Amino acid sequence: MARPFVEKQLVIASHNQGKLKEIAALVGDLGICLQLAGELGLPEPEETGATFIENALIKARAAVEATGLPALADDSGLCVRALDDAPGIYSARWAGPGKDFAMAMGRVHEKLGNSKNRKAYFIAVLALCWPGGTYHIAEGRVAGDLVWPPRGTGGFGYDPMFQPEGMEKTFGEMMPDQKKAISHRARALAQLRRDCFQL
Repeated sequence: MARPFVEKQLVIASHNQGKLKEIAALVGDLGICLQLAGELGLPEPEETGATFIENALIKARAAVEATGLPALADDSGLCVRALDDAPGIYSARWAGPGKDFAMAMGRVHEKLGNSKNRKAYFIAVLALCWPGGTYHIAEGRVAGDLVWPPRGTGGFGYDPMFQPEGMEKTFGEMMPDQKKAISHRARALAQLRRDCFQL
């Protein structure tokens, strides 16, 4: 049973400004004060989970424990069908410590080789956790195809090489509002709003 979110403060358990901007754009009308874990000086917990859900919960619970406030964590990634859904939970790690996603996209392209199967999907899992242990999970996905070379400079991560089904532009070529309307994170947040947030 989902618990209604009635608090006025929410920690976004991330150090990624891109994620904060997307989440703020999607819940900014709710009158909730959003604080980024990185701006609060919280360390990034080690993501030792085997699934997106486990890693999202690790991050959210660490932020709750450190602040005493409810926290929302996102664990998301690119899953490439021909690579047995890799990089998956290791999507960020493929970019290395310098978060070099040009390198990460090149690695995906290299591993695909001559494969004709360019199907992939982005997945976002959101974990909303409260002090005391209550939590709620929401998930969103968007399917598409990988393109090479990457196109566009918008978004972040693997966006420039991902072209959603039925669209002519990659996420990297879309305006923020266009991406927001169909992204995996937008779909997960829409579910979370329906489940937990009172409008």
